[in-house]
Amino acid sequence: MALVELLAPAGSFDSMRAAVNAGADAVYMGGTRFGARAYAENPKEDGLLQAIEYVHLHGRKLYLTVNTLLKERELEEELYPYLRPYYESGLDAVIVQDFGVLRRIREWFPDLPIHASTQMTMTGPYSAKALEAAGVSRIVTPRELNLAEIAEIRRHSSLEIETFVHGALCYCYSGQCLYSSLAGGRSGNRGRCAQPCRMEYRLYGQKQGGQPLNQKEERYLLSPKDLNAITLLPELFAAGVNSLKIEGRMKKPVYTAGVVSIYRKYVDLYLEKGKSGYRVDPADQQKLWDLFNRKGFTEGYFKQQNGRNMITLTKPDFRPGNEAFQNELQKQYIDDTLQEKVRGTVTIVKEAPAMMTLALGDTEVCCQGQVPMAADNRPVTEESIRRQMSKFGGTDFVLEQLDVFVEDGLFLPIPALNALRRQTVKALRTGIIEAQKRNGSSRSGKEKFNVYSSEGMVEKDESRAEKAAQSLDGVSEKPVQVCASVETLEQLEAVLSEKICNRIYLDSLIAPPAQWKQLTKQVHAGGAEAFLALPRVFRDREKQYMQNHLEACKKAGFDGFLVRTIEEWGFLKENGISGRWIADHMLYTWNQAAIKSVSDLGAEETTVPLELNCQEWRERGIKGSEVIVYGRLPMMVSAQCLKKTIGKCDGKQEVTYLKDRTGAMLPVKNVCSYCEQVIYNGYTMSILDEWQTISGMGPTSVRLSFTVENGTETKRVLQAWRRVQAGDEGKLDVPQLTKGHFRRGVQ
Repeated sequence: MALVELLAPAGSFDSMRAAVNAGADAVYMGGTRFGARAYAENPKEDGLLQAIEYVHLHGRKLYLTVNTLLKERELEEELYPYLRPYYESGLDAVIVQDFGVLRRIREWFPDLPIHASTQMTMTGPYSAKALEAAGVSRIVTPRELNLAEIAEIRRHSSLEIETFVHGALCYCYSGQCLYSSLAGGRSGNRGRCAQPCRMEYRLYGQKQGGQPLNQKEERYLLSPKDLNAITLLPELFAAGVNSLKIEGRMKKPVYTAGVVSIYRKYVDLYLEKGKSGYRVDPADQQKLWDLFNRKGFTEGYFKQQNGRNMITLTKPDFRPGNEAFQNELQKQYIDDTLQEKVRGTVTIVKEAPAMMTLALGDTEVCCQGQVPMAADNRPVTEESIRRQMSKFGGTDFVLEQLDVFVEDGLFLPIPALNALRRQTVKALRTGIIEAQKRNGSSRSGKEKFNVYSSEGMVEKDESRAEKAAQSLDGVSEKPVQVCASVETLEQLEAVLSEKICNRIYLDSLIAPPAQWKQLTKQVHAGGAEAFLALPRVFRDREKQYMQNHLEACKKAGFDGFLVRTIEEWGFLKENGISGRWIADHMLYTWNQAAIKSVSDLGAEETTVPLELNCQEWRERGIKGSEVIVYGRLPMMVSAQCLKKTIGKCDGKQEVTYLKDRTGAMLPVKNVCSYCEQVIYNGYTMSILDEWQTISGMGPTSVRLSFTVENGTETKRVLQAWRRVQAGDEGKLDVPQLTKGHFRRGVQ
């Protein structure tokens, strides 16, 4: 049978130990840096090294979370020394989000398995193929994928598939959420999410307010119930899932032990009896309920796109229950010591050192002790040796079998026997641990800052300011390209009327595909290039839409495409759709190695990520990149639908408004053709008045992003840009403006 793994969370050494003791095949942990749960207890280096030893002693695995986005300095100066001791200690895999991190780990530690985090938003077989080619051995699917979509990946890929089966659900696609970041500077992409989705909201049909659309008591509109898919394990295995992932690195050890022990029971049941003999005892469901729930559980997206039944709606009021079960877990998995069964042999013969052999799995050790003496009156016996050499209490092992060979008439003091036993146990422990270790890596010598040039990678020691200055040589010779992205025909009309854009991104739903060719002609007639902006997420509905209109796409005459995910890049490639393409901001390129990786796929330009500040722009470099200088920034891309949540789904695309606790009104666009939803920031981002600083960094192009604006508002922004080009200030007379992260960045 293919790999079947139960993967548990461990936010601390105690949680790791509880998970292993309760039956997890592997655990995933974060260290002190670069993990997506920065507020977990996350052990320091010594603690994490001890955790690696512990799992290996018990035949399990440990995966390290390196699943945040890294800034230039972090990637090139800090990541290697951080990872090296764990790599050498036998770390089993790393979980990554950043394309630059993936690239560097492949270079530095080529034999270290890499798991692609769910935050990479890999939604189909094209993503899997691309990541497999990049050296990934496993993908962690988005929580939003259904069983059929997972099965489709399995049909086209040999990669291991890891899927969440229990624990908290995010409202937004992981990796696509900027809410916490934009609202308070705590980035989910940096492991510091403040969970604004768990707060209260009111939904309105228009920005001016009026009567709320949701009931007064149903204010927790963005707070999903916890996932519980224990009844679906046979279907998940049938779909091709290899690893069942439990969420909960912020939870206590007793929670980890409880959930793992119950899932262990049912994984074993499935392995023994298959689908036909698989039944979940209601008593075990109750135990999971007692450990933690948010207004009950949901089976998630495996069998439905979204729904009211998946959201808590009212304030969660969980209180732990079943104290007897909690005490049982504490005693069995936390207080007790897990011991591995070993086989041993003791040999005591004349004129030779006493010998003890211990074996566990593929590891076998043999140690020598004292030479026995002739017995005066009390010779050692098989029984006395067995009794003394079986005292393994307090160690990681227990004797399952001990063979004793002793000649008559010999004597060996008890302290000598004890010393031999301890020596052999220590040797076995060391042997198991050492067997997993690695020596060194492919990186050696003086650690230098790596910079990518058009000729490849070069190593430099000069200051960042000098490198930044060098990268701007000749930048002023080529004028910056002005781009606009539009989602409505009214916005397009306004953009064309102002005649200042070199490139226009047309949303894939701006008009029926039959009109794409005509729109492209209009854009070309206006002196601009026409690019098709592909969907923010590319799943079955989006893929089917594009597949149905493939000929219209090929004949439209698009000059290129704005690509949001690697799944879209694969779709274009596999379907022979030619044309240049630009990587949008959610194809994250926080560092030069990530830029190189995306460029290697064929991207003509990358878009500067929205969470970097201006100094980090300089360190990353923005030559060859596009910067968004205006727009309502998308804070959440979700498979959920607020209209459906409140029971008012009518299949009509419109803009509604969420009112948060501060009174801010957040525009919400439900995209019915794809059954997805985008929540925008309540504040409009504009850094037009920062153009002097930005232009000095040498961007290739700038983008004005139009989402919920009408024609008049669109023209106002374009006219502000015209003033910027004329050398005037680009101040906008728009309420509730923000500069996003341009000045503040994120931690």
